[in-house]
Amino acid sequence: MELNLGHFSIRSWRLGDEVSLARQANNRKIWLNVRDRFPHPYTLKDAEGWVKKATSDPSCNDFAIAVDDVAVGGISIFLQTDIFRRSAEIGYLLGEEFWGRGIATEAVRAMTEYAFSHFDICRIYAGVFEWNPQSMRVLEKAGYEFEGRMKKSVTKEGQTIDECIYAIVRL
Repeated sequence: MELNLGHFSIRSWRLGDEVSLARQANNRKIWLNVRDRFPHPYTLKDAEGWVKKATSDPSCNDFAIAVDDVAVGGISIFLQTDIFRRSAEIGYLLGEEFWGRGIATEAVRAMTEYAFSHFDICRIYAGVFEWNPQSMRVLEKAGYEFEGRMKKSVTKEGQTIDECIYAIVRL
């Protein structure tokens, strides 16, 4: 899969992305805003495992965000199951040196369109930690609406905080 968005692309992960992924993902500011299963420090071994998984699973919905064909972040669609089967969760990260350029917003917009056109879903949502207004703004600019606040539902770095839920719906 590849979506060319002008100054960057969203594409399948490739062997060779590991060094760049490890360099971008090994950032405490990123780790503070993702689930604990995302390791910190993020090592080359972690990146190798991720790229191996993403390149070996044909049903994988995890993609690289690439600038000049170099992986600088990632974006994923997590299809839900059972009674939630028409919903998907979106998650994304971008290397800090690329923040503030509109890349994350454009990537969320493009991945949202891709997901709605390729899967039988009507809702895509994201959870954002209360201390991350930049990610909230990304989602808002991409057309997502604030749905609610799950009070004290997330524990990260020894603090129990609120998670803000954003979603976009298409019937």
